[in-house]
Amino acid sequence: MNIFKKFGLGLLISLFLTISANADKIRIGTEGAYPPWNSKDASGKLIGFEVELAWALCRYIGQQCVIVEQDWDGMIPALQMRKFDAIMAGMSITDERKKVITFSQGYADEVASLAVMKGSDLEGMEAPEGINLSLGGSGVNKALKTITGALAGKTVCTQTGTIHQNFLESGDVGKVNVRTYKTQDDVNLDLASGRCDVALAAAVAFTDYAEKSGKPVVLVGPTFSGGAFGNGVGVGLRQASQMGEDSAQGKRDAALLKAFNKAIDQARKDGVISRLAIKHFGFDASM
Repeated sequence: MNIFKKFGLGLLISLFLTISANADKIRIGTEGAYPPWNSKDASGKLIGFEVELAWALCRYIGQQCVIVEQDWDGMIPALQMRKFDAIMAGMSITDERKKVITFSQGYADEVASLAVMKGSDLEGMEAPEGINLSLGGSGVNKALKTITGALAGKTVCTQTGTIHQNFLESGDVGKVNVRTYKTQDDVNLDLASGRCDVALAAAVAFTDYAEKSGKPVVLVGPTFSGGAFGNGVGVGLRQASQMGEDSAQGKRDAALLKAFNKAIDQARKDGVISRLAIKHFGFDASM
């Protein structure tokens, strides 16, 4: 693929020079514990949809990249402390997060779902089509009322510091007994062992776990998007203003945002995001 033809020689040279001013490589932070978005194989090598997508975006940008493993609860602080330059870790684009970092355009949709073990009394929960909390209306209100009743008295497990925890603690589904965990793997293990009545996460996180572990995990109720769940998943970057927009670091951060947006555009047009999504999720989750 001729990158220069795709992007335009002048624009690419300008972006490359700016990005390279203070660093030779783009450092991308990921969790490595949120399959199939990002995880590790038996040897400890980082793998998953976002790992492969990160390499692809870096090829489009024309920069070498290093992928850095980072615990989820320290992801944004590590970005701000310049441990790495960008986040690709299944991070949904939300208004709350946009107060402290900026995002590229979205590259994939992430719908959330409740999950139980087969045989749970929640298996029969009414499952209307996916609800978008941003739309509101009687359909959304009815679904939330159903979920409020279903979760009453239940222990709901989820990963800490996530959109899923925020939703459960928002009051939209009443007062919920929430148990939080450091990683999604821990959520999955306690759900399977019976220490959780029900769990909330990205739907693909549960289907991936069920497929790989053989555990009878069942999705219940509607899928969720919008509102507290954000508007897709994107690359998280420092706000240029945090370092001063006219500073060398501020200019580099601004250039990275432009470069990632251009790369995502091209990866989408070339079908790269769709192919990787189908490979890792089993369906096209590209935005």
